Amino acid sequence: MIGRVKNKAVFFGGMSVLLVGVILCSLAWGQVNVPINATLTVIGKQLHLPGIQGADLTQEQISVIWHIRMPRTLVGLLVGAALAVSGAVMQGVFGNSLADPGIIGVSSGAALGAVIAIALGITANGVFYMPLFALAGALLAVGLTVSLAMRDGKIPVMVLLLAGVAVSMLLAALTHGIMTFMNEYRLREFLFWMVGGLDYRRWEHVYLAVGPVLVGILVLFLLARHLNILVLGDQEARSVGVPVAAFRLLLLFVSAATTATAVCVSGSIGFVGLIVPHIMRLLIGPEHRTLLPACALAGGLFLVGCDTLGRLLTPPAEIRVGIMTSLLGAPYFLYLLRRAQKGGGLL
Repeated sequence: MIGRVKNKAVFFGGMSVLLVGVILCSLAWGQVNVPINATLTVIGKQLHLPGIQGADLTQEQISVIWHIRMPRTLVGLLVGAALAVSGAVMQGVFGNSLADPGIIGVSSGAALGAVIAIALGITANGVFYMPLFALAGALLAVGLTVSLAMRDGKIPVMVLLLAGVAVSMLLAALTHGIMTFMNEYRLREFLFWMVGGLDYRRWEHVYLAVGPVLVGILVLFLLARHLNILVLGDQEARSVGVPVAAFRLLLLFVSAATTATAVCVSGSIGFVGLIVPHIMRLLIGPEHRTLLPACALAGGLFLVGCDTLGRLLTPPAEIRVGIMTSLLGAPYFLYLLRRAQKGGGLL
């Protein structure tokens, strides 16, 4: 059992230092290793910080750090934070520590949007097309799930869960049906996206994700107090004047939109939204005003760390980050499942 930390300020300070260290390792290490001091010099020079000379930098070092690894690392930070924070919100809304952002059809909808974009052949026209189609598919899936579950202005959690399963299965069937008509090249492109990865990320992907992800996370931070009340139960929430259905719908929409933005720029990456919130809850407790910021830090740290590890394990080949998170997350998920069974339930 993981022990609860006593000093949260020290915890957040330590997490921030560790995150900076992982970011520097991600920028410096790979097929082309760049010294840490040179890495810092490249960053300072590109940001036009005063006093940075950089006369001894090579063009290769500048290109590797700023044009290849920096966008990749920033996308990893955004995606990891988005998935972890959204996972914590989903677990709070559903009252189940085994819930994750894909539970209401986000991943299946994004996959359908991506496969449609690839099948139409428009992904060759620019890097934005597939992410935008994936985002539209994810939001469509969430809207369909919520509309099926809502009755008389109320959204029963169990009905929402079952609607999410049904919508996910329907969209997965449509995705597989489209795949049967795709040629080998397009099929390979879709499967490559489905594995989930941060390779070949450009600054355009950062620009696409940074606004929606940061706004979504900020809104969820502001709603943390209401989420604390919802976790106590519908009756208790209504007794203090909280409109349960409205806030539940708002939390679901914002977390789903944040997840959809993350998925559309990275592909399907599993277990981040499940494992990170659970570990953070064990470390600092279930109070969402501290849990959500901790998940944002830990999610970015975990995903960037997995990506860096995947680049270093089998050089010159890389293990994609979606595979790394599954390899690390699946055993922990089985442990959670086993412990839940021993405790007499999954809630």
